[in-house]
Amino acid sequence: MLEELRNHINAITPLTYEEFSFVCSLFVEKKIKKKQFLIKEGDSVKYAYFIVSGLLKLTYVDDLGKVHIVSFAMEDWWESDFQAYFTQSKARMSLQAIEDTSVLCLSLKNYQKMCLEVPKMKTFLIEMSNKGFIASQQRILSLLTTSVKERYEKLLQKYPLLFQRVPKAQLALYLGCSRETLSRISS
Repeated sequence: MLEELRNHINAITPLTYEEFSFVCSLFVEKKIKKKQFLIKEGDSVKYAYFIVSGLLKLTYVDDLGKVHIVSFAMEDWWESDFQAYFTQSKARMSLQAIEDTSVLCLSLKNYQKMCLEVPKMKTFLIEMSNKGFIASQQRILSLLTTSVKERYEKLLQKYPLLFQRVPKAQLALYLGCSRETLSRISS
């Protein structure tokens, strides 16, 4: 599991053996089965997760009880309810495994320790956060300005393997449409 993390970090900010050994000491390995939760709405959020293998979905349930899929997170991605993680408040979203999944867990205390002890990791984490901000804004703009068909085609182009790993009903929730609409536009 740690080799995947090393490759992920080194692609942006190469670390020495000593630096990487220290960074590794701050993570906890965890494996969860399909349909298990890492975070449930209302929980304290103890960790940010680096996905080594598997697939997760981050969901939000609105006041009317409607489920919204905020994101899918696969190998080499980070995921959490980041607002709850960084503010140490209760989760507003849930994080659930779509497949059997292996993650590396990083507590906020260890996140802060890592940034202080290994300044290169602060650079790495800023880069990863910036990529996340950009992706979030692109998703919001897409939901506001494009049709379901356009969102479907863009998702298919960008993440074709997702369509083999995620049930159509969940893809429909992510795209903001019904399963029937998704079936119609994907034919």
